[in-house]
Amino acid sequence: MSTLSVSTPSFSSSPLSSVNKNSTKQHVTRNSVIFHDSIWGDQFLEYKEKFNVATEKQLIEELKEEVRNELMIRACNEASRYIKLIQLIDVVERLGLAYHFEKEIEESLQHIYVTYGHKWTNYNNIESLSLWFRLLRQNGFNVSSDIFENHIDEKGNFQESLCNDPQGMLALYEAAYMRVEGEIILDKALEFTKLHLGIISNDPSCDSSLRTEIKQALKQPLRRRLPRLEAVRYIAIYQQKASHSEVLLKLAKLDFNVLQEMHKDELSQICKWWKDLDIRNKLPYVRDRLIEGYFWILGIYFEPQHSRTRMFLMKTCMWLIVLDDTFDNYGTYEELEIFTQAVERWSITCLDELPEYMKLIYHEQFRVHQEMEESLEKEGKAYQIHYIKEMAKEGTRSLLLEAKWLKEGYMPTLDEYLSNSLVTCGYALMTARSYVARDDGIVTEDAFKWVATHPPIVKAACKILRLMDDIATHKEEQERGHIASSIECYRKETGASEEEACMDFLKQVEDGWKVINQESLMPTDVPFPLLIPAINLARVSDTLYKDNDGYNHADKEVIGYIKSLFVHPMIV
Repeated sequence: MSTLSVSTPSFSSSPLSSVNKNSTKQHVTRNSVIFHDSIWGDQFLEYKEKFNVATEKQLIEELKEEVRNELMIRACNEASRYIKLIQLIDVVERLGLAYHFEKEIEESLQHIYVTYGHKWTNYNNIESLSLWFRLLRQNGFNVSSDIFENHIDEKGNFQESLCNDPQGMLALYEAAYMRVEGEIILDKALEFTKLHLGIISNDPSCDSSLRTEIKQALKQPLRRRLPRLEAVRYIAIYQQKASHSEVLLKLAKLDFNVLQEMHKDELSQICKWWKDLDIRNKLPYVRDRLIEGYFWILGIYFEPQHSRTRMFLMKTCMWLIVLDDTFDNYGTYEELEIFTQAVERWSITCLDELPEYMKLIYHEQFRVHQEMEESLEKEGKAYQIHYIKEMAKEGTRSLLLEAKWLKEGYMPTLDEYLSNSLVTCGYALMTARSYVARDDGIVTEDAFKWVATHPPIVKAACKILRLMDDIATHKEEQERGHIASSIECYRKETGASEEEACMDFLKQVEDGWKVINQESLMPTDVPFPLLIPAINLARVSDTLYKDNDGYNHADKEVIGYIKSLFVHPMIV
């Protein structure tokens, strides 16, 4: 494709001069907010590979063989063997190593499910039982929560004797977060364990490391933790356990460091791409959250085999931010209409029709998709970009509708708002983009058709983001003239207070996770691995928006997350 010359638009304080194709110069008053600069500067711009990466990779391969041997199912009927096996699988997953052993883990869990799918070998042991239940459910096996009935007393409550087993209580707490709608026994388990774990976490007589682990779990359960952050957290916990395997621990640390080098290399490439575009000067109203954006994308996929997909995701999803800020925070409605029409046509010939500042936006969006389409065409997969384009068009139309509501001063109903914002939040499109260029053979055209219908698991992830984002950001957005958020829509319809609206939305977030859990149980509409991006996107929402707006205003905690992934290697 020929290179297009896109001139640098000039910006001045509002009102700003803007020239459209068939119009004379006119003064336009814009609703423009300039966000603070990136807190990271250029520290990730340059990357130099460590001298010993090749040696570390070789050692990883050797250590993997030792672990693989332990994960293999052997002809053995001893119940203790299966208990040790599920414990090993859990550790491997939490250390971030499962991608190395997908086949072995799948075969082992399938064997355990066939053998013990209806009744675990040791249902009297609450820790073992809870781990078995959680592990099978989070890997898609539909085991019944009725197995916990053995721990219910004559009054229908969980037995108080469980309080004497903190590790068992913690395991039950984590298992309860795999609940689906209507599972009253798991609702009770969660209420029961939250109460008693809260007491234990403040008991100085309890082991300090266990209290720390409980406090971390109460803040964010395992089901909602990003796998990469869980690896950082759990490596520190695992090495303190007397029963830890030196082989597993060394493998986890080496693997983390090798992947960190890969991620730093990708991040350097992304930073150079962004710097070359000169967004800060050409589009100063756009949030410069490149590093936070890569953290978000790494939450979807961290594995090395998805590097090509991850880079496409990163570039196209930063463009979601550019579009969001353009529609929300800068463009006039007339300009946004022109831009939406250009996106509908998806042709580079539309460039001359756009306002000057929009040319860079349109051209780069077109170029990134065009490059990937040409690459996929050689592999017979060009159809993938067709579905991405159609979903991008849908998203742009929905952004325009929000701009229309703002222009007309229209307060949508809550249903109208959620229906439209489940598209504008971008999670459905990000899920579809996460399928582009995967080379594991499980992505077919049916997968793109499926995600384009906004199936329940994708809708649930979208709703979790939308509601958590609105709770965290609605005050700031209203101050800068944003459209009404779900909070305002809810309050107008119900007469509720802001606090009541937030409490109801948090309940809806919990319901959303129940939908995700239900839709993750086999048989699933698409291969199970294709559900993971939607699940991980919901986890990103929980990580960034649980306490505040961690994307736009990274606090000490989010900064710590980013440094742990991209700055600080593991000491092996």
